[in-house]
Amino acid sequence: MGVQVDGTVAAGWEGVREEFTDFATTQAVPPEAQLAVRHRGRLVVDLWAGEDTDGDTLSGVYSITKGAAHLVVALLVQEGVLDLERPVSAYWPEFTGYGNERLTLRQLISHQSGLINTPEGFTLGEVADDALIAARLAGQKPYWEPGTAYGYHAFVIGALTGEVVRRATGKSLQEVYEERIRAPYGLDLYLGLPAELEPRWKPVLPQVPTAEGLAALVAGPVPPKLMETAFNWHIKPAMDLVGFANDPGVKSRGPASAGGTGTARGVAGLFAAAIGEQAGRPALLTPATAAEFAKLHTPGDDLVTPDKDHFGLGFEQQPAVGPQAFGHCGASGGLGFADPVTGVAYGYTRRRFNFPGGAAAENGPLTAAVLKAARG
Repeated sequence: MGVQVDGTVAAGWEGVREEFTDFATTQAVPPEAQLAVRHRGRLVVDLWAGEDTDGDTLSGVYSITKGAAHLVVALLVQEGVLDLERPVSAYWPEFTGYGNERLTLRQLISHQSGLINTPEGFTLGEVADDALIAARLAGQKPYWEPGTAYGYHAFVIGALTGEVVRRATGKSLQEVYEERIRAPYGLDLYLGLPAELEPRWKPVLPQVPTAEGLAALVAGPVPPKLMETAFNWHIKPAMDLVGFANDPGVKSRGPASAGGTGTARGVAGLFAAAIGEQAGRPALLTPATAAEFAKLHTPGDDLVTPDKDHFGLGFEQQPAVGPQAFGHCGASGGLGFADPVTGVAYGYTRRRFNFPGGAAAENGPLTAAVLKAARG
């Protein structure tokens, strides 16, 4: 039995509502999902579906948070505060040993450091603390020679880049995001949820794997050995991804790798602000900066996930959208991206965790419907 779809779409975007409705109302378990799309700054899709989710519901967005974190880095690079070609150690002298001192900021934010975790891993309390993660990883032996390969730094990339931001600006990445991006643009996407917004928060929900999901997992590519380490599954007890997003410390501190809290409107608003005028303010990024951060920086195989040709600068490639698009998915199934060519900014969140994790399959037809309307 399906659930009701609520919300609005602008004229010409009815096909997106149809696609969202087809998905949401045919699920055995409500997805508790939100979809928001901005086109050239205008909110044209604002939909939600679930028994306990509306358009204002806040929940964990996982690695969509990396989009917010690396938009901070892109803005600081654009302003000359950070230099992509400068060694990380020039900002952070303790970042040294094993070739770490030669790693450039460009290489760091494209997941090339090899510092995906520590052998002993991090507890849930520790993984919420970016400063602690950065201190532990400085001087750590990497899992491959820095700058020679790449692999997804799932729970630590925001702490590493955040430490560079802190050394260069004197403020945490979360503080810069709040002052320069979230507050000015009025975004419902937080790196540290304010206590007064707690009544709007609802937890990420587990999902029992379906037979089809298990079959797809078995038939899919074998995960690389380092995936267990990067996702903090090499310790006992292994990281519980649902528990991570719902942890009070993660929610309140907003670790920059995966600890953000928000709505689909907030995600779409973030990416809309990156590429175009929003809330009466100019785009955060110039076309040149957006193009540089979207450009493929990691050809070949990811050593941590089964992905190929995975990253621009911090952002994930969006091949289904176009070569100039940039964004990031979230473990529960969400996705956010910006496409300068069509002027689309897309935000999709779901509280019902998508097994086995990563951008949920429905993003494919939803994105196709969005692009069709935008190009129509």
